Amino acid sequence: MKKLMGALLLSAVAFTSQANSCPDVLKFMKRKLNSQETVNMCSEFQGKTLLIVNTASYCGYTPQFEGLEAMYAELKDQDFVVLGFPSHDFNQEAKDEGKTAELCELTYGVKFPMFEPTHVKGDDADPLFRMLAKATGEAPSWNFNKYLVDKNGNIVKHYKSSVKPSDKSLRGDVAKALAM
Repeated sequence: MKKLMGALLLSAVAFTSQANSCPDVLKFMKRKLNSQETVNMCSEFQGKTLLIVNTASYCGYTPQFEGLEAMYAELKDQDFVVLGFPSHDFNQEAKDEGKTAELCELTYGVKFPMFEPTHVKGDDADPLFRMLAKATGEAPSWNFNKYLVDKNGNIVKHYKSSVKPSDKSLRGDVAKALAM
């Protein structure tokens, strides 16, 4: 019994320590798209460079999924992760998560993490997107806004929808964040 109590206490201390050292931008639990599985963003993504994107299935920018996936595939071994958050805030996302997941996986071959549909603007904005908007002064004004977060959890920069994953400025900023 003493060993069990000691192990539980050690686990609680380790969790508290991790929570205290975790950057605020990662102190969230998020549900994976079309799943009941949740992800502790701190334990999964701490120490990684992130590109957080609000996505939509039926938008003129939807083909950016292809470029985002290519970027992720190219850089994931350098601890780079794209995080996708579908949003219906601009009336261009499927109401059925299964359809969103199907489009991402089958049409665009998305393997980067995709999460549950999320409000990204206004009073209903998810706390993560509120934090991103406050740090950059830019809330999503449309689908496929991108936020670069360095491996220390610093929110580096916001990119408008029109900035493609292949954009030299975005790629250069990602390279700088990876080199830190």
